[in-house]
Amino acid sequence: MTSSPLSDARRVVVKIGSSLLTNAGLGLDRGAIADWVRQIAALRARGIEVLVVSSGAIAEGMKRLGWTRRPHAVHELQAAAAVGQMGLVQMWESCFAEQGLHTAQVLLTHEDLGDRRRYLNARTTLRSLVDLGVVPIINENDTVVVDEIRLGDNDTLGALVTNLIEADVLVILTDQKGLFSADPRKDPSAKLVERATAGDPALEAMAGGAGTHLGSGGMLTKVLAAKRSARSGAHTAIAWGREPDVLSRLFSGQAVGSLLLAETPRVAARKQWLADHLKPSGRIVLDAGAVKALLAGGKSLLAIGATGVEGAFERGEVVSVCRPDGQEIARGLVNYGASETARILRKPSSEIEAILGYVAEPELIHRDNLVIL
Repeated sequence: MTSSPLSDARRVVVKIGSSLLTNAGLGLDRGAIADWVRQIAALRARGIEVLVVSSGAIAEGMKRLGWTRRPHAVHELQAAAAVGQMGLVQMWESCFAEQGLHTAQVLLTHEDLGDRRRYLNARTTLRSLVDLGVVPIINENDTVVVDEIRLGDNDTLGALVTNLIEADVLVILTDQKGLFSADPRKDPSAKLVERATAGDPALEAMAGGAGTHLGSGGMLTKVLAAKRSARSGAHTAIAWGREPDVLSRLFSGQAVGSLLLAETPRVAARKQWLADHLKPSGRIVLDAGAVKALLAGGKSLLAIGATGVEGAFERGEVVSVCRPDGQEIARGLVNYGASETARILRKPSSEIEAILGYVAEPELIHRDNLVIL
């Protein structure tokens, strides 16, 4: 057994490709899906949170409709996705039910992840599901998006979800053993890349080429997904989905497939992003007690410790956090817009719902979204 940073992972995203899920287009492979579910349940029992990004809706729809080739017309792809999504969700639900676990279907589009408010709503929903012990089954909403606004492939979606919920690891299960120095189907001398740095330009040169006719992503999309995941400090593992106990072995520290490592630790990457945000959208002024709690106590910022608000920021934007004299001491992602923040200044968290009519979060800024300057 070799040392692996995956051994310490607490939250992971597992993306599974169409070719694997549908046994190269023959139909949803219940045996394989049940086996991945068994491994995910074992990870859950170890305290590891797991979210699944599942391809396969279009491929399953093609099978149900009797189509042998993936269509190019958007309306036909949407129709196939609508038909196939039914069987895909039923399969995941029934397999997880056998393990005593609940699932939830979450369909996302580029617009959901590009719009700040919808991005935050998606993040809150996914976190709530995980906290409830539910396994989210995430897919792109192929039934409503058009080509111009598609995410393009579920490797990219997997990376975006990894960033969204600040996962430690993205696992991409594919029909290849991992990333090779060249295409092993064409070059017998190609060697498996067991460990590398995500974002290394050499990896993109090695990847190239598209995937099977069932899916839209090839190895290049996986390398680019690893690069994107690394921006939030997440590692990426690319492995053959039918490798025996692939997930269990990966998170026990064994070397399986290709491990593409993020250079910056997850927390440091997020805090660096916050610290480098050159133009905060507003300011929140604190009392002396709140300043002490932040600087010495490592606490989240609560509304009761805030005395003033400046600017026209919205929920999810970066704001400056200041001492009573106006000196900036921190930056963070605020959970309430400026007008709402002004209404709950000096109020305890227990009164937020009565004042605003809802509670987004009990904190004005959560510690995880706050960096001390």
